[in-house]
Amino acid sequence: SVTGVQTWLFRSVSYNDNISENHLKIVEVIPEKRLALFAEMEDKYEKKDVDYFVKLLNNEDYVVRTRATCILVDFGGEDKIPYIARVLKNDENELVRHEAAFSLGQMGYRSAIPHLEDATSNDPSMFVRHEAAIALGVVGAKDAIPTLTKALADPSQPVVESAIVALSNLEFMEKLSKNEKFAKLT
Repeated sequence: SVTGVQTWLFRSVSYNDNISENHLKIVEVIPEKRLALFAEMEDKYEKKDVDYFVKLLNNEDYVVRTRATCILVDFGGEDKIPYIARVLKNDENELVRHEAAFSLGQMGYRSAIPHLEDATSNDPSMFVRHEAAIALGVVGAKDAIPTLTKALADPSQPVVESAIVALSNLEFMEKLSKNEKFAKLT
């Protein structure tokens, strides 16, 4: 249970003699406010309230923004690309941007390619650049080969390796694959 997680976190910290008293005053890891919002989100999800989730992309809580991104993707449709692309470009939290890159790849729409190319080349986070490169391979973006080739010179090894994965996938899709769904599984 959530309370169990909170209790476990508190106990694991409080039993460590090397941690100062200030560290024992843990900020609530899973605030009740978030859980209440999740319950509201579940109701809005069942009603397929797209506008509600688009508004949540600006919520102060990065966990809520991450979840809203995933839910919009789950609703499906290429019309969601601009919202997810805005998250990828502008969210302050790299985890949220990473989720947006992953989601754009899973959606599989070619209209996501320019946004993923921009993130692969320009995002300050290696974490996001890596995921955007992988997503380009999942989308099957042959026109992104120049961006992926440039990513082979990225200073971060995980980005380089992700570009190799994506380029390998694109090559496989073009030359050998008979099953598009299988080819896009990266």
